[in-house]
Amino acid sequence: MAQFDHILNWTLKVGSHPFPGPNGGTCINEAAIVAAGFPYQPVRCVDDMPDCFSRTICRLAMRLNDEATDAERQRLLPFVARLACADKREVEFLRQQYIEARTYRSPLGFDTTPLSFDEGLAILEGALAIGRQARLLSEDEVSARLVRAKHAPEQKSVDRSMVTKIKKWLGIEAEVA
Repeated sequence: MAQFDHILNWTLKVGSHPFPGPNGGTCINEAAIVAAGFPYQPVRCVDDMPDCFSRTICRLAMRLNDEATDAERQRLLPFVARLACADKREVEFLRQQYIEARTYRSPLGFDTTPLSFDEGLAILEGALAIGRQARLLSEDEVSARLVRAKHAPEQKSVDRSMVTKIKKWLGIEAEVA
């Protein structure tokens, strides 16, 4: 963990975030998007991730991120640069089987026993060893990308509601309140 101290005290937090802000503060998947060189975007579910990210790996990372204590969550920082490792469907299936075999699941497929954080980290490490590995970035590259995200002007969220889209298609200006 010491080699990642330079990542500007980036803080991993529970849940999705509208913008990382001046003090860092994103979930592991949002930080991974920035570390991989993509523009910052909030992640509410793994389907929000760019295609080069393994949905299976990101789902486990999100679970660990959201169930961890604040102190435990920071131990996920070394994994930020490793999540962009999507592979063929067969490999993703193997990853999913690996994860499921190491977590207790009821016959209906629901998690019934929480993993300890250390167990979850070991499973994440094992799942990341299966298939394509993310291109390893230097610590300086990751740090530079997180710096840019931290100091980028705040992005306004785009209103993607159906009403707004229809008004745009019809050339109707949005009413000003």
